[in-house]
Formats: sequence, structure tokens, C-alpha cells
Amino acid sequence: MNPRIPLRPLALVPLVTVSVLLAGCGARVEGTSEAGAGPVTVQRCGEEVEYTTPQRVVAYEGGSADKLFALGLVDHVHGYVMPPANPPVEESPWAEDYAAVEFLSDDLLNRELVVDAEADLVVAGWNSGFSDQRGITPEILDGIGVQSFMHAESCFNYPGHPERVTPFEGLYTDLERMGRIFGVEERATELVAGYRERVAAVEEQVPEGDPTRVFLYDSGTDQPFTAGNQVPPHDIIEHAGGSNIFGDLEQRWTQVGWEPVVEAEPKVIIILDYGDQPAQEKIDFLTSSPAMAEVPAVREENFFVLDYNEGISGPRNIDGLEKFAEYLRELQG
Repeated sequence: MNPRIPLRPLALVPLVTVSVLLAGCGARVEGTSEAGAGPVTVQRCGEEVEYTTPQRVVAYEGGSADKLFALGLVDHVHGYVMPPANPPVEESPWAEDYAAVEFLSDDLLNRELVVDAEADLVVAGWNSGFSDQRGITPEILDGIGVQSFMHAESCFNYPGHPERVTPFEGLYTDLERMGRIFGVEERATELVAGYRERVAAVEEQVPEGDPTRVFLYDSGTDQPFTAGNQVPPHDIIEHAGGSNIFGDLEQRWTQVGWEPVVEAEPKVIIILDYGDQPAQEKIDFLTSSPAMAEVPAVREENFFVLDYNEGISGPRNIDGLEKFAEYLRELQG
């Protein structure tokens, strides 16, 4: 087998715009709000929440830390929790920032860890970090005096205070809200403008003709786990000129059956690459599956590997979009 797996550079060279150049690795922003500055009111999944400027942030997963580092807020970050699925932080565009803060745990986020770290803000997603079952929710943290910030993209199924945005708009929203909380609104505006420009540049290069049918394979053997229309890979597929075969599902990450995958005849399969579930193992499973044997993507070995941090809400979503769009252009060329 010789599946079409793109090489993943450690850092993608961005378009030459001032706003994107400001997003360089290890940037620190001067003039962030001082401790004790006046509070600001910011939405948290549809709920108005008052924030004071955090000084000991705990970030869960790469997407959370990347947003903080992209905004130049490393001096406000105490540490990060990184579960095993996340690729090594040394591969991150912000590797120097990760090295400058504490690695707190490779386990799931929990209240004890937050208290021990003396955190004054926790950044995570709903059901990805925050969880009723594990007893760490924004309400619980509110009760012990710890602020919390939830990714807008994850608010889709957050009970009580729903908020719904498209995945890429969720990324922009988070950066703008963090900008207000930390007093770096100008930096956030520049970042968002740069990301929007890069997305627009991709859309301008989409080949003519019908969109390429794409299936995202996260995991699963009896039933595949895939992306509905409420997670970043959906927007990556659509902005790149593809069509998510499960894009009509009003879901985030969800289980489906193999039969609808086969019936949809995807031309390309995106493999989400976990640190603890290598992409090649998933490709080997798909290429050895009798049920998938006649699917065009399998027959033609059209596999694209999407890095984990390009698939969860974070600045690297835009890197993933650019790489996948280039892959589609080459495939169709």
C-alpha cells in the first residue's frame, strides 16, 4: 500500500500579511491588563460572566493552550494538562511557550488538579475537559472562586446556556473574548483578521465542479466515529472545496454506521491522527475491511492525515485547512 499521506511540517509558512506575521511563535504581548484591573463581562456559552484578569491559567489540551499562546499570553499561563491523545507539544508552533510553563498532568482535567495549581482560570471545552460526570464544571468552579472559559465551538450541547456558532467562527469568537478578558483586544483583532484572510485565500482557489465527497474517520471498528457539522473538520472540508458526507448531522463528534459510509462513496477519507491511535493503523484497518473495499477513497488510496490539533478548536485549524485544500487541488489536478 502507498496511501497518499501528506508530510506535516512542524510549522506552516503563512501568507505574508502583517496580521499573520504577528502570530509568530513565542510572541509576548506588552500591555496586558494588570492584576486587579477592572473586571470585564464576557459571554460564556450564552451566559454573561464577569472576569478579572487571570494570572495563573490552566489550559486543557493543545487547542486551549494554543489560543492563549497565539495571543501572546504565555506570562499569564501557569501550566497545561495534556492527555495522551495529543501529539507531543515539541511539535507545536508554540513549543517554546509550552516549555516556559508547567506540564501539570497527562490525565483528564479534574478539580483537585485545578485547586492544587492555584488556578485563577481554567480554559477547556464542554465534554472535553469540563464534565458533569467528572465533577468539574464552570458552575462548580464558580463556587470555589475559579474562573472558567469554554470554547464557543463546544457550547452546542452545553446544558442551560446554549450558544451556537460555526466551528471556525467559534475559533474567532474565542480569540476575541480572550482578548477582552486579558486586555489584548488589538492582538486578537489582528489574529482573527489574519485567519479570515487565509480562509478567504483558500476559498478563492477551490477548483470548479462538484465538491469532493469526504469522510472523516476518527476511530471505531464496529461503528465509525466521525465529524458532524459542529466541529472544525467539517469547516475544513467545506472551505477547502469538499463535502462532508455527514455534514447534515447536527452533531459534534458522533457514531454512524458503515453502511451509510459505503453508500456515500467518499472520494477522500480524512484520518484524524491521535498520539495514541496512529493514523497508519486506521488506514490498515480501512484497507483490510471487506465492507470498504469498493469505496473510491479506499480503492484509490486517497487518505489525508489530519493532525489532532488541526482537528480540535484552535489556531491550527487554519493550518489544517490550507494543507487539506492543497491536497484536494493536487488530487483534482
